[in-house]
Formats: sequence, structure tokens, C-alpha cells
Amino acid sequence: MTRILLTECMQEVSSFNPLPGQYQDFVTCRGEELVQNRRHSIDEIGGCYTVFDRHDEVEVIPAMSAKSNTSTGTLSAESWNRLSSEWLDAIKNAGEVDGAYFALHGAMSAENESDPEGYLLEQARKILGESIPFVTSLDLHGILTERMIVHNNAVVVYHTYPHIDMFETGARAARVLMRMIKDNLKPVMALVKIPALVRGDELITETGSFGHCIRQAIEIEQSDSGISAGMFIGNPFTDVPELRTNAMVMTDQNPELASQLALQMADTFWEHHEKMQVPLTPLTDAARRACDQFQENPQGTVVLMDAADATSSGASGDSNAIVRALMETGYPGRVLSPVVDQAAVETAINAGIGATIDVTLGGQIDADRFTPLPVKARVKMLSDGEILSETFRLNWYAGKTAVLEAENYTYVVSSQSVSLFDRALFYGHGQDPKRFQAVVVKTPHAEPHMFADWCDQLINVDAPGSTSANLPYLGHTVCARPVFPLDENVTFTPKVQFFQRNGS
Repeated sequence: MTRILLTECMQEVSSFNPLPGQYQDFVTCRGEELVQNRRHSIDEIGGCYTVFDRHDEVEVIPAMSAKSNTSTGTLSAESWNRLSSEWLDAIKNAGEVDGAYFALHGAMSAENESDPEGYLLEQARKILGESIPFVTSLDLHGILTERMIVHNNAVVVYHTYPHIDMFETGARAARVLMRMIKDNLKPVMALVKIPALVRGDELITETGSFGHCIRQAIEIEQSDSGISAGMFIGNPFTDVPELRTNAMVMTDQNPELASQLALQMADTFWEHHEKMQVPLTPLTDAARRACDQFQENPQGTVVLMDAADATSSGASGDSNAIVRALMETGYPGRVLSPVVDQAAVETAINAGIGATIDVTLGGQIDADRFTPLPVKARVKMLSDGEILSETFRLNWYAGKTAVLEAENYTYVVSSQSVSLFDRALFYGHGQDPKRFQAVVVKTPHAEPHMFADWCDQLINVDAPGSTSANLPYLGHTVCARPVFPLDENVTFTPKVQFFQRNGS
């Protein structure tokens, strides 16, 4: 039998969120529990199984999955030490294997380790040996470090944003690993580092200019010589030394071709990079536009995108900035907004459904950016906060949650942050965004059918927050400089680096 190790570790953080991530933010499972829970999932784990299951001689050895329930601030040192120790122990207990597939994210960061994925791969090498083929899949927001590269034989990366190809990415990674084991495939990587951090609608791969690069990557992978290709745009909120954009191409023992293709992708990206910044509307202007929209069509809906407090990107989730601006302008329509505030939830639980309570909302976590907002609200609903994500049908845990109604404002108040790149938190608590005239959406992007395709107006708001698309506002201090758009007049001189294990 061919024994293939399978393991996963995924978290994305914001270095600017003051609340450290904790071990309990992760959903963990080991061994057969991993198989039972994830074998038929629609993410990387489910995808890789569709490939491995076609080979009767393959035995998958599930080690450990550690997947964060949501993005957070930088992971605490204590939590990282515990998590990494358990993860590596699971690999030690797997026994001898013939290959390994690592489903990672690439934008983790801990208080005592700026490159967690690189560390895990480095230590896995020490455990499994230098000759075992490693294939790792990563989010295109991953921060591809040289330590991650040198301990891998091949790297596979998402091709979509918003991300809808996790399943396909897992299958692609598994196919590459099987080719290495069965066909003696010898990948060589060409890497071009690009001094740019980007955000905005131009990154939507189906419609934006970033899609030109991704289509090139897909063509490369579909060619006879291509093994893997993609663009790593990094997570601009994870302020670490190797934060940047990378063009990556892997071929079978053909460094010249890999170099040529990686340079083409990098040139295409740089040609469009200045457009890859989202146009933002100042907070007060956004509130006025929402008022104007209501006057024009009282039955319509305006969506106020609060990417600065996007919990899927690592923000705290406790911003009340947009709601406060709407109140100050006297917005008359019905407003729906999520907010993280554990104390308010506990007050609601103690009072019970139907009670009227005086609480403050928001500003408890990121207190330097947000001030608690006093409200008198009726407790409409209470729940345990366990919801099924709309996009991937995975269990999400928002902690104890309350729906509060205060005049024309409805708040879905959770005890802890949960990803908000779909409508699951709203739907799971009986709130249909289409029934409101204004909806605060805490994500940089959602699939178009969720909001953009039906709302009357979508406004990208320049609000405060630890994941603001106004990148110079954040205050990076660690990443390499100069880099666009943090610095002016940034130039790009393309250079290629080559990587290959057990070879040149």
C-alpha cells in the first residue's frame, strides 16, 4: 500500500486586531474523526479524497485537522505552542508514509512565530524525512515564505476570489502528489516577488483585472509541462517580514519555461496593480447616500460594505461605526447589522426574550477605534450561535447570540466573531437582508448573488477597523518596504528565483 499522510492547519489573522487568537478558536479533529467529519466536505479535504479514493493501493493516514472557526488577531504564544505541539505529535504518531498532503492557509501569525506554516513544514520534514514528497495547498491570500517553499516539493494555490475552489484545489494537490509518487514527477518552481499589496473589486477573478493573471495560471496548469501556477497576493493585514505578492509557476524539470511563464504573470499583474485598490466612500458620505437612496426608493436596499471590520479577514467584529453614522444622519429606514459584544448578549440572556434592556453595543474589543453605542433594545431572539455556513455547509460557532431590536435597527449580536462572507449569521437568526432598507455587511466581498446582484446600491465604506482596505491607514511596521500602496513611486524590477528539492 501507498501510505499518504493528510493533515490540515488553517487560520488567517490581522496583526492590527488587538484581541489575540486563542486555541479555542480552532475546531480540531484527529484520525478517523477527521475522516468521518470531512471526507465528503466541499473544501480541500473532500477534494483530495476524490483523487486518493480512485487508487486502490492508496491508504490515507489522517493525522490532525485544526481549522479556525474564524479569522482573529495574532495567535497567542501559549495557544500556538499547544496547537503546533499537538499537530506535530499527530504526524509523529502516523508512522512511516510515502507522501504527505498539507492543507494550509498561509496567513497565520503567532506572537512567537511570524511564519507558522513554514515552521510546521520544517518540523514535519524532520519527522518524516527529506525524501518524502510534500505537496501543500494554500489560500491565494497566503504569505508564501522561503521556509515554506524549501520544505515542499510542490505548492498548489486557490484560483478564485471570492474563494469557491477549495474542493478543486484539494483535488489538484492530490493529483500532483500522485504524479510525484507514481510518475517520478520532479517539480521546479520559478518565483517572482512583486512589491505590492492589493484590495478591491479588481481582484474578483471572474470580472476584475486580477483574473487575467489567474487565467494565465490555469492555462499553464492545463498545459503538458505545467504542474502548478498561481498568484499569491498575501493578506495585507498580516504584517510579517515576507508580506508581498508572488507569481509562482512550477514545471516538470523545465526551469527556463517556468521562468518565462512566471515573468509573464508578474508583468500582467504589475500592468494592472494600480487599479487593485478599492474606491472607498467616506463614512459620513456613505450615510448620506443611504439616506438619499431611501428617499428615492423606500422599498429598496442599500448595502454598506464594512471591509474594515471583516471578521473573515481577522477583524474584531465589534465596530459600530456605520450604524453610528446612520443614526447621526437620521436614517429613517430599517437597518440590519451584525456586531460582536459578549456582555450585551449576557444581559439579553439574563433578561429573556421579550424584555427591554439598556446596553451598549460594540467598542468592547477594539476600544481604540470604537466607542460603545448605548441602545434601548427589545430582546427578539436568543440562540447558541451554532449555524451552518451558507457557502460551504460547514458548522460555524458564533457563541451565544441575541437578536436585539432598537427602534428601526436590528442587531445580530454574537459573543464571538464568525466569518461573515455569506449570510449565514443573518439567516440562522431569522433575518432576511432583503427585508431591510440598509444592511451592514462586514466582508470585503461576497458572492454576487448574496448582495450585489439584487441590492439597489452597494457602497464600500471607508470606516475604521483592523482590516481596512485603506491600507496606509493601518500602520505596517514589519513588512519589507518599499511596497505599493504604503509607499510612493514604488518600482518593480522582475527577478526570478528557482527552487527544487533533491535537485538543482
